[in-house]
Amino acid sequence: MSGVWIFDKNGVARLISNPTRESFEEKDPIYPGTSTAPGARPRVLVYRPTNQVIRSYSELEQRLGELGWTRYYNLDQPELLQFHKSANSCHLISLPRNFANFRSIHMYDIVVKNRSLFEVRDPSQT
Repeated sequence: MSGVWIFDKNGVARLISNPTRESFEEKDPIYPGTSTAPGARPRVLVYRPTNQVIRSYSELEQRLGELGWTRYYNLDQPELLQFHKSANSCHLISLPRNFANFRSIHMYDIVVKNRSLFEVRDPSQT
């Protein structure tokens, strides 16, 4: 028997024989807007100048707007929420439309494209 053993909340183990990222994710996230893989620590996106934890897309859109990012409406991909820096820039931030699916990989994309203004933290550090 090869694979990965996962323990649920009740302490019951189950074997995942060919693990993929999707096999570790739960259908309903325990902490909305964070990674939900077993053993993964929840993360939050923090706007550093005000030390504000971003808890919704409206808060994020406000902060990105202040930094010059604008909404990009792509009718070919309605499941995505996208922002671009300017018409002359190739920078694009693509996020899942549902904030409950906002993961740390999306947070780090925002951090990389807005250096020193955003930070990904463990919620206990906020």
